[in-house]
Amino acid sequence: MQFLAGVGAAGREGVAGYFAGGQISGGSFVSGIDKIAFPADTKSTLSATLTAASYSRAGMSDSGVAGYCFAGEDVGGYISGIDKIAFPADTKSTLAATSSTAKSSMAGFSNTGVAGYAAGGIGPGGRVDAIDKLAFPAETRSTLAAVLTAPTFGPAGMSNFGVAGYAAGGNNSSGVKISGIDKITFAADTKTTLVATLTSGRVSLAGMADSGVAGYFGGGNGTSLLSDIDKIAFPADTKTTLAATLTSARDELQGMANSGAAGYFGGGDDGSFISGIDKISFPTDSKSTLSATLTSARKRISGMANQGVF
Repeated sequence: MQFLAGVGAAGREGVAGYFAGGQISGGSFVSGIDKIAFPADTKSTLSATLTAASYSRAGMSDSGVAGYCFAGEDVGGYISGIDKIAFPADTKSTLAATSSTAKSSMAGFSNTGVAGYAAGGIGPGGRVDAIDKLAFPAETRSTLAAVLTAPTFGPAGMSNFGVAGYAAGGNNSSGVKISGIDKITFAADTKTTLVATLTSGRVSLAGMADSGVAGYFGGGNGTSLLSDIDKIAFPADTKTTLAATLTSARDELQGMANSGAAGYFGGGDDGSFISGIDKISFPTDSKSTLSATLTSARKRISGMANQGVF
């Protein structure tokens, strides 16, 4: 189902997107959470904060209910905790459930109303291929029998609600950058790998989706930075590359979206840490840059959105 101007056939209306945590210049981590209100794209900062200053956490959301920041790293190293931001009050709590292992740099995606997923990443034992599942509304965590094609650091996630989630890119245990895209079909949590691939192998990219229409993967690469944005059209899972590009080539950015209206890429590193937020308007796929910015220039943030009740 395609949504128009942020309002779905059943009256769904997007509320806000969130960018949480991250790393600022000088190496310090932050606990703050910025909120981008739809459709005005105004920024405020929550009074609630993450449990600890942290970065590289997987963002996921049960739209209309809550957003989650899953695992990551803080000043003490890898963490397994899961913070919850309850909508609409934007209050923070910490779940009893935890990640299967302490890890960071995962791909996060969601099947709203059902479950969120954190795929791949890196922990004390190195890169992982596991996919953790956080079941809504019970907020219990399990680990899928399916795994990513390879143990992967720094992939990006996006999802087509009710159908499938996708984990793209990253690098493997040999440090080789990946162009492949794994697909987790939600009905059975089975994994396949798309015939379509990213335009190039890349790590530390970002993903977001216009659910029911297409998903997008932008930026990345760790060394030679990229500004291009690949588009995966649903349901055929075919890939094209947008004429629009990010304002600058960057990696360690993050994405979130208001399906039917626009997707957003925030923060990152283009040689300097970034506070800017690029917006991709649906369905034209045109790019603009918000006048609102993150509270501080930062990278390795988490992204999630309250797109209303589907």
